[in-house]
Amino acid sequence: MRRTWKSDHLNPTIEPLMLFSAKALFALVVLAFATTVTCAAELPVTTLTIKGHKVIVEVVNTPEQRATGLMNRFSLQPDHGMLFVFEQPQPLGFWMKNTYVPLSIAFVDASGKIVNIDDMKPLDETTHWSSGLAAYAIEMKQGWFAGKGIIAGDIVQGIPPLSQR
Repeated sequence: MRRTWKSDHLNPTIEPLMLFSAKALFALVVLAFATTVTCAAELPVTTLTIKGHKVIVEVVNTPEQRATGLMNRFSLQPDHGMLFVFEQPQPLGFWMKNTYVPLSIAFVDASGKIVNIDDMKPLDETTHWSSGLAAYAIEMKQGWFAGKGIIAGDIVQGIPPLSQR
């Protein structure tokens, strides 16, 4: 004899518990998504162009915003990233603490020229340094720059001059 699964065969004390667990899990997922969207929604957004490719970036320019960056996010939309803006050109170092999306980072000098590009692994706390003085950094999903043929020396259009920040 073959048995089939029916809800009326469940233990009466387990069925309400399973229903509660499913609802609680759904609520946690919705809350996590809403928190991510809220954090992202608070940041200004601008469009940059690199070698004819448009990219939409969230702009972070305070120490607190830069420290958080793309932490605790689990995905990025296509052609979306983050622009880190600093007060002056300097050696820049980035790591991937609490960052779950594999990223590529372009370090950009004050004139908008890409100094170097590096790939970063999720949750890796190894510091990735600019190879020269940089005033900006652009983080994109890993492989975005390489996939578009973008290399060191290319110019990023749409970045505000240092004097206008």
